Amino acid sequence: MGQPGIDFPGLGVGLVILRDRKILLYRRIRAPEAGHWSIVGGKVDHMEPAARAARREAEEETGLSIGRVDLLGPAEVLTEADGHHWISLLYIASEFEGEPQLTEPDKLSAFGWFSRADLPQPLSAFAEAAIAHLDMAIFE
Repeated sequence: MGQPGIDFPGLGVGLVILRDRKILLYRRIRAPEAGHWSIVGGKVDHMEPAARAARREAEEETGLSIGRVDLLGPAEVLTEADGHHWISLLYIASEFEGEPQLTEPDKLSAFGWFSRADLPQPLSAFAEAAIAHLDMAIFE
């Protein structure tokens, strides 16, 4: 299966953005996992370091200016219904400037800051993987 014309996994990145122990999540419009709440992210371009890709994707999708990013862990998501297979490196950032916006309304329809006890549903597999990596002390 896979993406049209691609019969191997895509390489992606995701960025967990935290503020006041809350995570920034966006609702996806497109596959994979359309309608699910997810962290920001996307694909890594050829010869682009993954941490730079995570920052770039987050800035494009949120309008924020992202500071330092740290590796959080890996995620592998196979979405058979959409024919997608992604291997992603997940990063975390708590240093940023600005307020999030809907800068790509053709991809993302809503956003919000959520505590662990108040997560929206359904969550994307990437968001679930990222949350599993988070330390309870920084995300309650």
